[in-house]
Amino acid sequence: MAQFVKGWRTVFLTVAMLVGGGVLHFMGEAASYAQDPPFFVAIPVADPSSSPNPFGQSVASVQALVMDSHGAIYAGSFGHGIFRSADRGSTWVRVGGGVTDPFILSLSSTKDGQVYAGTFRGGVFRSRDDGNSWQPVSTGLKRLEVKALLAVDQELFAGTGDGVYRLRHSDDHWIPVTTGLDDVLVHALARSADGTLFAGTSGKGVVRFSPRSSGWVRMHHGLKDHEGMIENFIRVLVIDHEQHLVAGTFDGGVFRSGDGGQTWRPISRALPNDSIRGIVSSDGSLVVATGNGIFKTVDHGKQWIPVNKGLTNQAIQVLIGSKETGLYAGTSSGVFRSDDGSSWIAVNEGLEAGVAPPPFLFR
Repeated sequence: MAQFVKGWRTVFLTVAMLVGGGVLHFMGEAASYAQDPPFFVAIPVADPSSSPNPFGQSVASVQALVMDSHGAIYAGSFGHGIFRSADRGSTWVRVGGGVTDPFILSLSSTKDGQVYAGTFRGGVFRSRDDGNSWQPVSTGLKRLEVKALLAVDQELFAGTGDGVYRLRHSDDHWIPVTTGLDDVLVHALARSADGTLFAGTSGKGVVRFSPRSSGWVRMHHGLKDHEGMIENFIRVLVIDHEQHLVAGTFDGGVFRSGDGGQTWRPISRALPNDSIRGIVSSDGSLVVATGNGIFKTVDHGKQWIPVNKGLTNQAIQVLIGSKETGLYAGTSSGVFRSDDGSSWIAVNEGLEAGVAPPPFLFR
């Protein structure tokens, strides 16, 4: 087994390893391997185009989803770029001309129709023409891995491997949101009605920045400790219908805070899987995507109801939607849509994987 060391080293891996609540998949022989807790990356040395679709993947693995102001849906895949659907996912068209990194980690859209894509190693790209063309907007970012994007009013926030950055929609230069999160990997962002910004991190739990403060403040009282780590890793943050903050963790379930993150209480003891991949707050309920299916609660987590009918791949990677638009779940085998919140259909026409396999990122 490979030894984890800082820096890069060529190794041979022949197993899939369970790491921090997820699985690192390796499907090749020689690889360049790097450690960036809690993520471990192996990039194939062999030419990925040497044979058609060498990993047997026919449908793109969808890591990010967003709906724009016109109702079109964008799917960001890991290794196969960006797709767009104008008919609620029934058919997809590959877009993304100008995006130089096909490994899409995050997507966000603005009220005026702009769409932003955050990538694994290429920074951020912006489209102003329904995804037909994209321009890089990464000036000012110290690191180019962008795990989270959040568009609010006339600003865009990016969660990166070096904290949180802010961009005005009319600008092309990012500025850091104060200091204090240097070298901290940010996975999730949320902003409350009063302008308070929350970030979900690896190792520092949830941190908060308000317009009246001078720096980030850790808000972790009540968050369960991660085994062997200081704090639980936060994967998802949402503001629910009561303006309460809800956090989904890598392997500690779901937590809810009614006091702006000061204190937290677990609400997922009845949930059969603790690896949280997405949360949608809609019409007084919470719908939570996990590594083993999708569940719904209408009583703040006292009871969780499985809503997986038709969901042939229950290892969810991203979840978006509402009661009005329906729900969309991204998986390693494409996209599933639910119109009623309880049953699902695959909507993958045109969502082809192509020939380029992704590097293997534990997400």
